[in-house]
Amino acid sequence: MQADYLVLKKFVSSVFESIGCPEEDAQLAADVLVSADARGIDSHGVARLAGYVRLYDHGRLNPSPKIQILHESPSTALLDGDRGLGLVVAPKAMEIACQKAAIAGTGWVAVQNSNHFGIAGYHAMKALPQQMIGWAMTHAAPLVTPTFSREKLLGTNPIAVAIPALTEPAFVADFASTAVAYGKLEILQRKGMDTPDGWVQDRLGNPSNDAFAIKNGGALLPLGGDREHGSHKGYGLGAIVDILSGVLSGSNFGPWVPPFATAGFMQAGEKVGKGTGHFLGAMRIDAFRPAEEFQKDMDIWIKRFRSAEAVEGKQVLIPGDPERELETERKLTGIPLLEPVVEDLRGLATRFHLDFKLQ
Repeated sequence: MQADYLVLKKFVSSVFESIGCPEEDAQLAADVLVSADARGIDSHGVARLAGYVRLYDHGRLNPSPKIQILHESPSTALLDGDRGLGLVVAPKAMEIACQKAAIAGTGWVAVQNSNHFGIAGYHAMKALPQQMIGWAMTHAAPLVTPTFSREKLLGTNPIAVAIPALTEPAFVADFASTAVAYGKLEILQRKGMDTPDGWVQDRLGNPSNDAFAIKNGGALLPLGGDREHGSHKGYGLGAIVDILSGVLSGSNFGPWVPPFATAGFMQAGEKVGKGTGHFLGAMRIDAFRPAEEFQKDMDIWIKRFRSAEAVEGKQVLIPGDPERELETERKLTGIPLLEPVVEDLRGLATRFHLDFKLQ
């Protein structure tokens, strides 16, 4: 099915309102989710909507949180998300980071007691209109083994950095610290396909191509796949994200990060903090040098890399290029939805007595 972008967003907002989210929060959460689909990150889009509802059903999600600052300095803050939607908590945290950056030059916000926040790039990009560099990262449920481990201790732990240019589109890097995001496995599961090499291992720590490996006791692998291909670097990146998002914020960390509803288990074995954590930042460019000078140089950087001599049949891209181009296309032609996702949405429409119209 091809769903109309605006119609789909309205439907998603209605679902969030149906579980008790205030209208403004529901619209924001819907914007984050559907933006993921528009940008081609289908694993983190409306395919996860039913998962947020399951969090609510299990009492792990507060649809109307009282988000508050627990501690702050001129350039930093610690935020309590009150078990709210990370889709709502993270953008509000980013607003605080930008406000602090406007005064102090940089602003950094650690978040505790939140939930899954969707795509990291959405939050980092909120800094761009203010001529700031945006940072966003979050930890996630323990589905990932450190290099040489059979035990799952880390999440996919994504990092996003958004950097404005002058006339060129912004540089937007948004990537998991694992070989692949868990949502990509869900897509392969729905399609009945195996994984490529280097994505997962089985419960004994052997390489596997089973898309259901995690549900069968296996694990995702860090970026690099194995030690010979640099998995220790992916492990290091994931650890950094976990420490900044979890240890620094006072949320749970490592193997105690609460799972999202699609992780294959719902029990939250929280022992060391409050909920899920995030870490967001904003850097005001003119706190370092004149903004226009920097952005002109970013234009030069982007043009030079994009014009790099490429291997036959390929083109060198700038981080953010594929997502930006797909977003333009999908907002015009519609969002493609797999049939299992359509069935999930139809089930939500039935449960909440909503008009199931996506086109």
